[in-house]
Amino acid sequence: MMKNAPLTELMVNAIDSDDTSLPELINELLSTLRVHLGMDVVFISEFKDQERIFRFADAKSKDSPVEAGLCSTLDESYCKKIVDGELPNIIPDTLENTTTKSMAVTKNLGIRSYMGVPITLTNGKLYGTLCCFKTEPDASLIKKDITILRAFAELAGKRIERLKQSAMEEEKAKARILSVLNNSQLNMVYQPILDLNGDKITKFESLSRFTVEPYRTPDVWFSEAAKIGLGEVLEMHALKLALSDMDKLPENVALSLNTSQHNVINGKIAEALQNVDASRVVLEITEHEIISDYSALKKSLDSLRRQGVRLAIDDAGAGYSTFQHILELNADIIKLDISLIQNIHLDKNKNALAKALIVFAKAMGSEIIAEGIENEEELNECRKLGIHKVQGYYIGRPLPLAESLKIIEKHRGMH
Repeated sequence: MMKNAPLTELMVNAIDSDDTSLPELINELLSTLRVHLGMDVVFISEFKDQERIFRFADAKSKDSPVEAGLCSTLDESYCKKIVDGELPNIIPDTLENTTTKSMAVTKNLGIRSYMGVPITLTNGKLYGTLCCFKTEPDASLIKKDITILRAFAELAGKRIERLKQSAMEEEKAKARILSVLNNSQLNMVYQPILDLNGDKITKFESLSRFTVEPYRTPDVWFSEAAKIGLGEVLEMHALKLALSDMDKLPENVALSLNTSQHNVINGKIAEALQNVDASRVVLEITEHEIISDYSALKKSLDSLRRQGVRLAIDDAGAGYSTFQHILELNADIIKLDISLIQNIHLDKNKNALAKALIVFAKAMGSEIIAEGIENEEELNECRKLGIHKVQGYYIGRPLPLAESLKIIEKHRGMH
């Protein structure tokens, strides 16, 4: 969006904007408003606990005494007096007004002309004010200009209320995540990965399950945690829980762990694996995750791989998969998504794509795992295609470790 775009265009954008872009848009609108009105400073203040807090501000000078986050006593401000009707909305010259000429703030901020209007929330509650001023008197300030301030003040009130609601929802989400972390409301289950050559379980993928009512799927929990900045913390909590079960697995069985680029790059994964047999660890990164810095990720992965860790790219072949991670990260394992495997024995397009990926994997020295096997027909088709590692409900559902280990014994009993 261009700086100082037309005021009406910015106001329309503010109406349609989402919560994440709104603060930036408000700041941009304030800048355009200040220039349009020919003022030196424009700001939005909140009245809270007898203080006037600047929440948004834009100034002509970098040395402006008004900055977002600063506060002052409410009773000593123009804002309070305008709201109370003790001052007019427009003051062309503060030194000619009997009230403002004696106020300390007039001298402290260098205010010579001023405009201000209240900001009211949709429930009728006063939030604060939208005000602007300049350091010179301005007799040209006319009442039609106040209409612009009032229009934006109404818009700002609605959007600020939405931001406050979002902040409340974020606090609730934070409390939910922290409750999970502090009250052991996250358990791990393990889904077997079968090697068709020898019919033996070679890996388990660890998956999170939340014991909170009402039930929400794990992806909802992790998505919510990521939005409030706790995604990496929740992910590492789950990963460490899975690693704590690793010594209960047979030594020839590997453990597959879901992770994100951030915990690889920031060293949290390396720290968690310090006392673990890295050759039995597979890190899964989903093809859906947007990688912000392939160079940094590859550098961190190379260090882990030298210790024996293998890398799997999950969800390959999904509807919106780009295969970018496979190409950039030279994966040891490529996991074909359930959307590609489902009815693969009936769908020629899926079959052709799977064949292409198998050829690619063979050329790259990568292993293929087919996810989402749900019936014998899909299993047999994967076998025909030369896919020897499979995972899905037909092989075994995600279960607590003790129950998952019984699947190993079942396959041992077949030999």
